[in-house]
Amino acid sequence: MSTFQAPKGTYDLIPPRSAKFLAVREAIAAPLRNSGYGYIETPGFENVELFARGVGESTDIVTKEMYAFETKGGDRLALRPEGTASVLRAALEANLHRQGNLPVKLWYSGSYYRYEQPQAGRYRHFSQVGAEAIGAEDPALDAELIILADQAYRSLGLSDFRILLNSLGDKECRPVYRAALQDFLRGLDLDEDTLRRAEINPLRVLDDKRESVQKQLGGAPLLRDYLCDACKAYHEEVRELITAAGVAFEDDPKLVRGLDYYTRTTFEFVHDGLGSQSAVGGGGRYDGLSEMIGGPALPSVGWALGVDRTVLALEAEGVELELPSTTSVFAVPLGEEARRILFAKVTELRKVGVAADFSYGGKGLKGAMKNANRSGARYAIVAGERDLAEGVVQLKDMESGEQTAIGVNEIVAELESRLG
Repeated sequence: MSTFQAPKGTYDLIPPRSAKFLAVREAIAAPLRNSGYGYIETPGFENVELFARGVGESTDIVTKEMYAFETKGGDRLALRPEGTASVLRAALEANLHRQGNLPVKLWYSGSYYRYEQPQAGRYRHFSQVGAEAIGAEDPALDAELIILADQAYRSLGLSDFRILLNSLGDKECRPVYRAALQDFLRGLDLDEDTLRRAEINPLRVLDDKRESVQKQLGGAPLLRDYLCDACKAYHEEVRELITAAGVAFEDDPKLVRGLDYYTRTTFEFVHDGLGSQSAVGGGGRYDGLSEMIGGPALPSVGWALGVDRTVLALEAEGVELELPSTTSVFAVPLGEEARRILFAKVTELRKVGVAADFSYGGKGLKGAMKNANRSGARYAIVAGERDLAEGVVQLKDMESGEQTAIGVNEIVAELESRLG
């Protein structure tokens, strides 16, 4: 056993389970690629201030969970705790918003890092696929992203998830609500840290998961009662577009996402089979984030879906993904001449797109056939000196056990035909 282990709160993706993660990433990305979203990849670390400004000074992410460090050159950096701020920073730096085609539609996939207390579904290193539509204020764009996430989940076979929807208002109506909420919170029995948070961003208190806090919030004012006419109309159109697309959702007037940059539309995907870590993804509109990080006004909307939690949701529902076999053909050479010829044939099969593997290490027939079985291959090619002297190999169907002789020069065409 190795002297070293994966750090606390992290995990290794190992076959065969890793194939599920790849399939989930692909399923989430597929509808995005089909809807005009281009792939973007950003560094795993950024300037600390990017997250402090964008995510919010009062958030747990910034105050407690960020992996921040100082480089030898004196730069203050942080491992990225989320994707939106990095993607927007990259889009602004590359002037994508000035190329005359708004919104800029981007999708990404990667690892993110937060120093949290590890438990099932909550890790210090986790994987997300996200999407951002930058530079347009349009209810149809909000609806599009919610519909695409729903489409991705359903393509995987998930059915027991719910979409929660709310509006957080905008710079016109939210300050009035903020003041009313602060007045309410000041009258509660809250600890000093929570009261301090209420003065900076009172909506964050609504997102506090502690029972001692939640049980006092029953009579809290609701933002929906403070929305201005423009925000009401915007939210109603989002709801109508989602409904028309046949996507079910639940209005949740208490839904507050844990990041400061959200405005208007906010939503969350939850799966009740995951216990306390029920959120599998979420997002919303962030019309002021660009200005917060030094850019121009660029109203935008996006989401991030957790790959880890989506896999857990699939397992909770008992959904088995149809994963392609990693190996379709396994070659078993018996002797040096067979080794040379079958290795060449395996290379040919791979070139025409057939997943093929080879018995390495000079194993005997029994050991090599065990490897063939473990590989999950549909067919095994077996050849010894006598077979090659006759110009043939033995092709064995691993499901039926049927074995037939075929010409050495017919191997590739025969297997292409059988495997379709």
